[in-house]
Amino acid sequence: MPLALWALTLSAFAIGTTEFVIVGLLPTIAADLAVSLPSAGLLVSLYAVGVAIGAPVLTALTGRLPRKQLLLALMVIFTIGNLLAWQAPGYATLMGARVLTGLAHGVFFSIGSTIATGLVPKDKAASAIALMFSGLTVALVTGVPLGTWIGQHFGWQATFLAVSLLGVIAVLGSALLVPGNIANGAPSSLATQLAVLKQPRLLLVYGMTTLGYGGSFIAFTYLAPILQQVSGYSASSVGLVMLVYGVSVAFGNIWGGKLADRHGPVRALQTMFSLLALVLLVLTWSAAHPLLVLATVLVWGAVAFGNVPGLQVYVVQRATLDAPQAIDVAAGLNIAAFNVGIALGAWAGGLIVAHLGLMATPWIGALVVAAAFGLTCRAGQLDRRDLRAAPAVRQRAA
Repeated sequence: MPLALWALTLSAFAIGTTEFVIVGLLPTIAADLAVSLPSAGLLVSLYAVGVAIGAPVLTALTGRLPRKQLLLALMVIFTIGNLLAWQAPGYATLMGARVLTGLAHGVFFSIGSTIATGLVPKDKAASAIALMFSGLTVALVTGVPLGTWIGQHFGWQATFLAVSLLGVIAVLGSALLVPGNIANGAPSSLATQLAVLKQPRLLLVYGMTTLGYGGSFIAFTYLAPILQQVSGYSASSVGLVMLVYGVSVAFGNIWGGKLADRHGPVRALQTMFSLLALVLLVLTWSAAHPLLVLATVLVWGAVAFGNVPGLQVYVVQRATLDAPQAIDVAAGLNIAAFNVGIALGAWAGGLIVAHLGLMATPWIGALVVAAAFGLTCRAGQLDRRDLRAAPAVRQRAA
């Protein structure tokens, strides 16, 4: 793989770290800025809103810009956003910095696949994309726990300074290594994206994605305060628990992909969503026991992110049938749906914490994931109906 691809992977690592490290720092940030935990939780929600807006809207608006110039501009914006967070004098400035960084995040992953595949021969395109996205997985395994540890020992501002330094390295690496002649993909207009959103079966998949991720993030956003206030972990130990979670995510992605290949995406997603709902229910009880909550978090990471391969495969399968002229757009909108789920889940979690308390977040999250399971079962029913109807359609056509 060319060195330029490793520059993209480093960028993905930095972006993944800054997105999720905030979860381990919420109690510290809330105390330092004198805001409530639900208010601190909005730092997760509005970042995800920035990603959800940036992915479809800004990608469409920047579709004709040269890829390398756009890539460098995005990583500069990302770095500036983290520097603003480092120097933020108060809550409002930190919130603005998070939204700015989220906007850059959304566009980066929308154009990243095009850039990665432009760096390698066609027969290595899938491997190139996988390598770039591995930056996110590595971020969960190493970047997030390390960033949490830095924030706990040197102040949360130091975490954003460290991420901004990664951004500087990524900018320099991309400037030196990424060629300037990467071809633009076919730009996707907002009209094309709106056309995709008129397909009921694709909307069903986006609903599965939003509820599945939203339910998990109702509780995950407040994992650090649960660990400290309910499980009895010290603030300095939260980073180690996040490490356990990150390692589990890495295995869960592999397992989820194999499960979707073996049994099909719908059956794989039914398994993942049912296990995720069960794990969240168990967390309601196990949170009070330090060792049991660690085991619960270990399983949680695997099933929370193990649904990603199945959801992406399924949305591509449906788009091939329902919107063949806009498969890439449909897949990109599913990435937006993930972040809509994160935004809504973190926001709803804040309301739950404010009105019902921390330990209401796991079981309410389980109910939302159960709704995702219900949508998945409905999708499976519709698929089976289509298969039964297919012979009759072919017979009439003949």
